[in-house]
Amino acid sequence: QVQLVESGGGLVQPGGSLRLSCAASGFTFKTYYMSWVRQAPGKGPEWISIINTGGYDPRYADAVKGRFTISRDNVKNTLYLQMNALKPEDTALYYCAGFYSFRTFYSGGYLSDDFEYDYRGQGTQVTVTS
Repeated sequence: QVQLVESGGGLVQPGGSLRLSCAASGFTFKTYYMSWVRQAPGKGPEWISIINTGGYDPRYADAVKGRFTISRDNVKNTLYLQMNALKPEDTALYYCAGFYSFRTFYSGGYLSDDFEYDYRGQGTQVTVTS
């Protein structure tokens, strides 16, 4: 049974930091390209970051570039998102998601509004407020 379980969310003040984790099981994690996606209330999903299977070539949305860092541990089957300098507009449900296709990664197909991931988690809530 495939599972992606996020943790690490919470309530934080503007300027603060959080580290999200996504524990994967039930599939060969190291062969999947992994993203973090967020969804704010009343809005659609927003892709924010992706990393390749080996943990290299991280990519970020402009909204989080320079503040967030994605990483993965293929021994622990875990994806991470270090979030620094958090802003109120970062408030959202954050979830991890993965896909297998290298063509999708290199073509940027995951940026399409109708892209469907092979697997996704239920998410962890991040709330940034003073």
